Amino acid sequence: MSTKTMIVVGALVAVILAVLSRILVPVPMPEILLPAEKIVDLGFMAISNSILATWLTIIVLVVMFWLATRKMEMIPSGLQNFAEAIVEAALSFIEGIAGKENGRKFFALVATIFLFVITSNWLGLLPGFGTIGLFEHKDHGVVATQVGPLALIVPGQDQPSAEAQNDHGPAVQEGDTVMGVIVPFFRSANTDLNTTLALALVAFLMIEWWGAKAHGVWKYSSKFINVKGGPIGFVVGIIELVTEIARIISFSFRLFGNVFAGEVLLAVLMFLVPWLVVVPFFGLELFVGFIQALVFAMLTLVFSVVACAGHGEEHAKAH
Repeated sequence: MSTKTMIVVGALVAVILAVLSRILVPVPMPEILLPAEKIVDLGFMAISNSILATWLTIIVLVVMFWLATRKMEMIPSGLQNFAEAIVEAALSFIEGIAGKENGRKFFALVATIFLFVITSNWLGLLPGFGTIGLFEHKDHGVVATQVGPLALIVPGQDQPSAEAQNDHGPAVQEGDTVMGVIVPFFRSANTDLNTTLALALVAFLMIEWWGAKAHGVWKYSSKFINVKGGPIGFVVGIIELVTEIARIISFSFRLFGNVFAGEVLLAVLMFLVPWLVVVPFFGLELFVGFIQALVFAMLTLVFSVVACAGHGEEHAKAH
C-alpha cells in the first residue's frame, strides 16, 4: 500500500471514528461563561470556583515543596532532587539575564509567578475541572436525571419531561428529568481575569519598587514626569507613564485570554467530537500552559531588569 493510500485510509478511519464517537458517546454542549461562577456566598464575600482552584494551586505547591524539603539530604533523591532541579534551573536562567546580584533579588517573585501560573494551568486540564459541580435548575442548559441530591447528565436527550417543566428546585422528585446548568467546583484560576489582574498588579508594583530603590524615588519618577526636558521631554515622560501602566493590561489580558480560549476550545471539541480529536489538543494545552507561564515570568524579569538598568554599572564603579 502506497503512502498516499495509507493517508487517505487513515483520514477516512478518523472521520468514521469521529462520527461514531459523536453518536455513541454524546457529550452535552457546555455553558461557556466569562465570569467565574459563585459556589458559596459568605455575605461579606463570595467564593467562586476560580478562587477554589487558586487555593488548590497554592496547596499543591506548598505541600510539594514541604515534602521535598522536610528531610533534606546532602545527596538529593526523589522529590528533593526534583525540587532542587527546578530551583537551580530557574535561578540559573534568571541570573543569566539579570546578573548574579539582581538575579537573586528578582528570583523569589519571578520563580513564584512561573510556578503558580504553570501549576494552575495544568491543574485546569485534570478531570473534574469544569465538569463536576452543583446543578442549578433552569429553563435552558443540559438535561439530567434527578438522583437524590445529585443530578446526572443524560446524554442525547434534548428536552426534559413534562413534569420537570413544571417542577423546579425542591419539588423535583427522584428520577425526574430536569434541565439546568452545571456550576463546576473548580475552574482554572487563570481563566478568571481577577486572578491574572492580581498577578499583574503584584508584578507591576514590585518592578516599580525595584526601579525606585535602584535609582532613588525622585530620579526614577523623573522618567515619567520630566519638567526639565521642555515640552518634548514632558510629552515623552507621559508616554513612558502610559506605557508603564499599560503593562498591567497586557499582562493580565494576555494570560487570561490564552488560558480561557484553550478551555473553550477543549470544551467545544469535546462536544463536537468526544474522546478522539480532543486528545492531541490536551497535549497542545500542556505546551501552551508552559509557554504562558514562561512568558509572564520572563516579561516580569525583563521589565525588572530595565527598571534597574544603569544601577549595576554605577554600583560596580563605586566599588
